[in-house]
Amino acid sequence: MNTTARTDRNRSTPTPVKNERNGLPVLGGLALGLLRLSFGFYFLWAFLDKTFGLGYATPSEGAWIRGGSPTTGYLSGVEGPLSGFYQGMVGSTAIDWLFMLGLLGIGVTLMTGMGARVGALCGALMYLFMYGAALPTVTNPFLDDHLTGAVVMLLIAAIPASWAYLGLGELWRRVSPSPALR
Repeated sequence: MNTTARTDRNRSTPTPVKNERNGLPVLGGLALGLLRLSFGFYFLWAFLDKTFGLGYATPSEGAWIRGGSPTTGYLSGVEGPLSGFYQGMVGSTAIDWLFMLGLLGIGVTLMTGMGARVGALCGALMYLFMYGAALPTVTNPFLDDHLTGAVVMLLIAAIPASWAYLGLGELWRRVSPSPALR
C-alpha cells in the first residue's frame, strides 16, 4: 500500500495518508477498472464471435454476417418456467439486432470507460434476461453466473472509480452532458 507520512499538529507521530483518487484507494480503483475491462472484453468478444463465427461459441457457418441467428440456438433450448416467453423470440430479426447491439454497446462502453454506467446497467439487464432463460439453475437452486454477473455490473455502475481507472472515463466525465450518461 502506498502511504506517505503526515504529522498531525496535535500529535508527534506520523499519520498514514492513503494514496486515493475519487475517494477510493488507487489499488481498489485499479482492481475495479480491471474488472470493468474484463467484463467489457467478455461482451465485446461475444459480439465478435457471433458476428464473424470465429469458431469459439459460434461456428463459421453460423456467423451473423452469413445469415445465422445469434439468439436462435440459445433461445430454442430454453426450458423451465419462462420457456414460452423466450421461445417466442426465436428467429426474430429484431431480437437478434437488439441482442447484438447490446453486446457491442456494453462491450465498448465497458472497455473504454465512456458511458460505462449506462453500459453496466444494460449489462445487468442482459444478465438478468439470460438468468431467466437459465431457470431452473443446475448447480445451485438460486444463484448462477448470470445473477453474479448482474451483481458485478451493478457494482461497476454504482462506483465511479470503476470507470475512472484504466480507460477514458475521466475524460468522458468532463464532457458528458449528464451524470446519468456516465
